[in-house]
Amino acid sequence: MKMMVGTKIWGCLCLVLFVLLGVGAVSLKTMNDLTDASVWTVHSHRVESRLGDLLSAVQDVETGQRGYVITGEVRYLQPYEAALRSVDGIVADLRTLLRDNPDQLRNMERLERAMQAKLEEVRLARQARQADGFAAAQALILSDRGRQAMDDFRAVLAEMRTVEQRLLTLRETAKDRNVELANTAIIGGALAASVIVLLSGLFLSANIAAPLRDITQTAERIGKGDLTTDIATSGRQDEVGILSNTFRDMTRSLRQLMQELSEGVNVLGTAGSQIVSTTAQVAASAAETATALAETSSTMEEVRKTSQLSTEKARHVADTAQATAQISATGKRAVEQSVAGITAVREQIGSIAEAVIKLSEQSQAIGTIVASVNDLAEQSNLLAVNAAIEAARAGEQGKGFVVVAAEVKSLAEQSKEATSQVRAILGDIQKATATAVLAAEQGSKAVDAGVRQAQEAGQAIERLAQNIAVATQASVQIVASNQQQQVGIDQVALAMDSIRQASSQNTIATKQAETAAHNLNALGHKLKSLVSHYKA
Repeated sequence: MKMMVGTKIWGCLCLVLFVLLGVGAVSLKTMNDLTDASVWTVHSHRVESRLGDLLSAVQDVETGQRGYVITGEVRYLQPYEAALRSVDGIVADLRTLLRDNPDQLRNMERLERAMQAKLEEVRLARQARQADGFAAAQALILSDRGRQAMDDFRAVLAEMRTVEQRLLTLRETAKDRNVELANTAIIGGALAASVIVLLSGLFLSANIAAPLRDITQTAERIGKGDLTTDIATSGRQDEVGILSNTFRDMTRSLRQLMQELSEGVNVLGTAGSQIVSTTAQVAASAAETATALAETSSTMEEVRKTSQLSTEKARHVADTAQATAQISATGKRAVEQSVAGITAVREQIGSIAEAVIKLSEQSQAIGTIVASVNDLAEQSNLLAVNAAIEAARAGEQGKGFVVVAAEVKSLAEQSKEATSQVRAILGDIQKATATAVLAAEQGSKAVDAGVRQAQEAGQAIERLAQNIAVATQASVQIVASNQQQQVGIDQVALAMDSIRQASSQNTIATKQAETAAHNLNALGHKLKSLVSHYKA
């Protein structure tokens, strides 16, 4: 049957309690009986005392009667009167005291009748002495009526005293028996309680304290690091059994946990060493990366400056191309004026020489323009070469700039070809002008030839203007591309600076991780040292 520790303890305590309650109950009963016996003993003594008082009062009445009868003096009646006054109270007390004893009440009635007879005889004797003198009173006394009543009174009183003495003896005996019983109950109960307490202590010590002592000793060994100890299996199903089984399971779980913890600590130590090595390598790599990023930032700054220089040169080329376009427009207008002059020559042959001179001057201006265009073409070619070099330095971001540089180079070559053509045309114009000067007299034929040549020169200049316009547009595109490239390079420079800052932060974080790895490695060694204190 499954019996818990609390039930066992309560059972032992209840058993002791029952014994104590039994002892208390017996003691209480004996004490009550002893108290009752004492009360009845006192009661018997009071009855005897009141019977003695009643006898003394009746004797005082008889003594007062005798003295008054003999002497005839009233002062001898004082005991008589005092006794008569106390007789009723004594009788009332005796009736109250004897109301629980019917036999004594009957004896009390007999005693009262005998007493009344005696008191009546005393009263008659007193009256006879007062009325008829001593002889009449003497004759009444000598009739033995009073003596007989007094004998009856004494006999009943003696019988009542005998009854009270017997009751007093019984009550004294009962009181002694109750005292003895109380002593026996107290001593026996104390011995029984002591035996039960001793047996309960032995039972609880063997059943509870001993297993708990074994568990405590095992816990002390475990607290010192010895996990090899174990608690024997018990078939108990109370709290001690449950505690023993639970403590055994806990010890086994703790032993397994310490084994797993030891393995984990070993793994942690190995991982900590690897992490320390890895973080050291990462820290070195981060430092190298920071250095490389610093060099890259410097290179990007140089590229940005070079791009700014290229943009300035491209802007200068664009300005030059625009100026050349303006010059070509001026040349076109000059050709138109030449055509108008030649037409005027047609109308006014007389002004041929002047027109030819003007044509010569305009041809020289065209030569100057052609020289400027040639210089522009050479500068554009040089710019294209520089742009190709910068594009090669820019890498992937300079591919578009390579195409623009190629276009600029192509336009420069076309400008050279157009310049050569213009030079050829100018040579023809100069030859035609000389011919016109020499053959002014040929008239309209030469003018017609001059008109045709002027028209051809105008067409050539128009083509040159178109080529210059194309070159100007390309230069503008180059400037725009350089500006976009400049913006991109600035963005790349900002990105590189951000990367440099991030690299610095990563370097700091790597150092912190290295410190944490050292701390982790130290923790692993510390845990390994702690685990080594336990025997599993």
